[in-house]
Amino acid sequence: MSSNFRSIYLVLFLLVSCGGSKSDVNDPILSNSGNLNNTNNTSTTTTTNTNTSSTSATQSYTFNNDLVWSDEFDQASFSTDNWNIETVPPNNGSWWNGELQYYTDKEDNVKVEDGLLKITAKREDYEGKLYTSARITTQDKFEFTYGKVEMRAKLPNWEGMWPAFWMLGANIDDVGWPYSGELDILEHGDYVKDSTSDDPGLISSAVHYGPGDHRSQYQNIPGTFYYNTGQEMFVRAEKIIEKPFEDFHTYAMQWAPDKIQFFIDEEMYFEFPMQSQHPPFDKPFFLLLNLAVGGHWTDGYVAPGFTQATYEIDYVRVYQ
Repeated sequence: MSSNFRSIYLVLFLLVSCGGSKSDVNDPILSNSGNLNNTNNTSTTTTTNTNTSSTSATQSYTFNNDLVWSDEFDQASFSTDNWNIETVPPNNGSWWNGELQYYTDKEDNVKVEDGLLKITAKREDYEGKLYTSARITTQDKFEFTYGKVEMRAKLPNWEGMWPAFWMLGANIDDVGWPYSGELDILEHGDYVKDSTSDDPGLISSAVHYGPGDHRSQYQNIPGTFYYNTGQEMFVRAEKIIEKPFEDFHTYAMQWAPDKIQFFIDEEMYFEFPMQSQHPPFDKPFFLLLNLAVGGHWTDGYVAPGFTQATYEIDYVRVYQ
């Protein structure tokens, strides 16, 4: 998803996908932060790692698991002390990645109700767009280095929705993306690449970093996809979950100096070892929650008849 920041240092090549068919695995690679790398201008290397050999471990790290920040969404209204609501599109009236929505601060799109944060995407004409939704961040309000982050949520039930829970480096306004780093704890709605599953329960997590960080030392993490686009590198893992729309699931990340681990319902399914290099993942990051409509992550497709769909979040917690 795109980010509204004061300084952007990247040249962004946008390619709008259309139709419901999947695109080739060598099509442009996407990230939450809204940077689309066009393979007509930068070479893309994709590696699928299926070996089961483990990556050599580095130092261990122990958390005290003290709750240092949370939003339980049990208050009477949305907390502007905890979150910013982003509403100003950074890209000539649009967000990145070919997304179709306009983010608003309307209660129809973001509110706290019945002990839940509800981010709702709606079909409505608004500011030249056909859909509205919401995007919130903790930038400048809560930023941290290392810890366990978790969210309990139920995903919106409509093909073409792109809900996410993720993090960006707090220095992004100074260094730009991808040099700030990006940690995607949850993404749902990947209908793009032939190398992945079409299962509606498909969720994924990813670690994004600049071409000068870590270089290619993470090409062989078992059970992952490795991408080198020339502009950035990232490692992505995916998992199929049961009843993503009917049940609440817990999506978590444990971030330490030696490794970053991703969990679904307390089961780890992706480990990113830091090895000898830590930047950019040794500096403060902030949290983001959003629900996009369409865009490249859904292959530009929104199922016909859409009126609205809601991303329901029970809580967000950070432990250190």
